[in-house]
This record gives sequence, structure tokens and C-alpha cells, in this order.
Amino acid sequence: MVEIERKFSVKNTNFLVNTKESFKITQGYLNSDKNRTVRVRIKGNKGFITVKGLSSVDGLSRFEWEKEIAVKDAEALLLLCEDFVIDKTRYILPFNDVVFEIDVFEGANKGLVIAEVELQSTDQQFEKPDWLADELTGDKRFYNAYLSNHPFTTWK
Repeated sequence: MVEIERKFSVKNTNFLVNTKESFKITQGYLNSDKNRTVRVRIKGNKGFITVKGLSSVDGLSRFEWEKEIAVKDAEALLLLCEDFVIDKTRYILPFNDVVFEIDVFEGANKGLVIAEVELQSTDQQFEKPDWLADELTGDKRFYNAYLSNHPFTTWK
């Protein structure tokens, strides 16, 4: 139940030609405390509740527990969430030995595009596609829980 991932900004939309699938995501936070976030998400036609623990010092790993719930339950829980609900489209792109998930944010976070890659270990090596830009791993401003309280469009 440990998630290991790295995050990157995205230079351009060249990744779109190679994506295998995409779906809409709406998510909110019942608790956005950095020690334990509780997220409610509707991903495509499925609902989920997720609990995440405090990130490691390098930002690469943290505890994650997720359970599928009924969409109607997720819709009801979203009404209880803090501040802004996040809307985004997620694109799935296999690239060599890894799979990138690229989130194109909408609404209050419009203009933000983040690529994530989940890894098997913190030292796993992988080839980076040319559309990746700066690494954002460990930068708490790019955590969805932070973005739900401090939307990208309000940054100066």
C-alpha cells in the first residue's frame, strides 16, 4: 500500500498522439491535511475513496489506500468536500517500460498539465519522453490536495 511516483511538468501536447485512453476525473478532499488526505473521486463511471499518508522527505513515496465506491456515494461525498473540486482529463500513455498518466486540468486549475509515472522502486530508472519538462516530485504546490485549496489560476 505504498505509492511510488514521480511528477513532471509537460512542455507540449505531443503526448496526445500516442495516448491509449482518456477519461474525465472530478475529485475533492474531505481532509487535505498533509499527514492524511482523504480524497473522493469520480473517474469515468466509477467512484473511489482514497486515503494518503505523509509523503517521504524526497516526495517519492507515501502510504495510499483506495476503495471503489458507488458513483452516487461519491457524488454525495463531493458535496461535503473542502473548497474547490478539481476537474481534469487524464490521458494514459504507455512509454517503454512505464505508463505515464497525464492530467490536463480544467476550471480553477486550467492551464496546468502534469505527468505522473508510478514506479516499482524509488531508484527505478526509466526513459523520459521529449514532451516532459521539469521534475515536480516533492513540490507540494503540485499535489492535488494543495491545488484544491490554492488553484493554479490564482498563483502569481
